[in-house]
Amino acid sequence: MKKSLLMILAALFFCVALFSGHLIWRYLEEERETEEQFHELFGHIKRPELDMQDMQDAPEGSGDARLPDPEWTVYDQYGELFVQNPDMIGWIAIDGTRIDYPVMQTPDRPNFYLKRDFDKQNSGCGVPYAAEACSVDPQSDNITIYGHHMKSGEIFGVLEEYKGEAFYREHPLICFDTRAGFGMYEIIAVFKVNPADFQYNLFINATDESEFYDYVYRCKALSFYDTGVGAGYGDKLISLSTCEYSRNNNRLVVVARKI
Repeated sequence: MKKSLLMILAALFFCVALFSGHLIWRYLEEERETEEQFHELFGHIKRPELDMQDMQDAPEGSGDARLPDPEWTVYDQYGELFVQNPDMIGWIAIDGTRIDYPVMQTPDRPNFYLKRDFDKQNSGCGVPYAAEACSVDPQSDNITIYGHHMKSGEIFGVLEEYKGEAFYREHPLICFDTRAGFGMYEIIAVFKVNPADFQYNLFINATDESEFYDYVYRCKALSFYDTGVGAGYGDKLISLSTCEYSRNNNRLVVVARKI
């Protein structure tokens, strides 16, 4: 009897281990497939050709001296992707990090891309997406963009690094291009919070100056450190949101204002 019980327990342990191994394998496989898909999408982005004479004539100390054609538009750059999936409203990137992804939005299907890839197929990794009530044209006072906190650092997993001020100092800018045009943002606050305590994601358009400044004040009051950057009434903000695991249902939020 005792031997039979041990055999049953061993069989159950083997089944659990096998199932757990399959889940881990599937998780890693999804991450690999997601990374490959994003890499393929990146290949469809076009860049303006650089004028070598302009580069030579650019003043010393002017960065990479990239002087793109002023007539170059977001549709020249991302047009193929907008056609491939009309749910794409823009592209977000943070130089020097893994964040370099399309941003989706489905106003009539909230959280649709939470567990779907760019081709609308099931995926545990999802794709960064904007809250359904936000708008890029005309732009809302604040656009909340959600993304999974992947342990590998994919999607918005790298935002965890912004808890350290040194990382922020090295990566203070966020590029968020939308159907309405190109956009560069500077980070004003990085914080963790439970949405039950502060519903940051419900701030979309300020009814007046007081509401706008209240949102900015609360973000900066919660921030891990002072970035030295503020925001004034009329500025446009983005709030990158992902899970934070130091407390149940916590969120890590990075807020930036359009330059």
